[in-house]
Amino acid sequence: MASIFSKIVAGEIPCYKIAEDENFLAFLDISPLAKGHTLVIPKKEIDYIFDLDNETYNGLMQFAKKIAIALKIAIPCQRVGVAVLGMEVPHTHIHLVPMQSEKDMLFNKEKLQLPQEEMMQIAQQIAKAIE
Repeated sequence: MASIFSKIVAGEIPCYKIAEDENFLAFLDISPLAKGHTLVIPKKEIDYIFDLDNETYNGLMQFAKKIAIALKIAIPCQRVGVAVLGMEVPHTHIHLVPMQSEKDMLFNKEKLQLPQEEMMQIAQQIAKAIE
């Protein structure tokens, strides 16, 4: 059965898309830890990041770096935190989270509930900042 992320890639489920190319996709997390919390995925459904072939792994990291740079420009923050947990969805994904402190990366804290209009605006801000 296809993961929710594969359904997003296929266009079966909408997302707040930031960027994509033929191999990768970046979109906002719908339950963000902070404004701008972004997920970066390979379009190919592979559960565990270290099961990716080297070319896909390296490409994913380069794509994530481009998104993280744009994220820091679009959302004022000290740093962009990076996490790969992968337990909740069986599809490799990288969390990019704008941080003011390390507490912003606590995944057990209450998630933000942002209106659709704000999510769309945030996605557009990040997309515009991509070089």
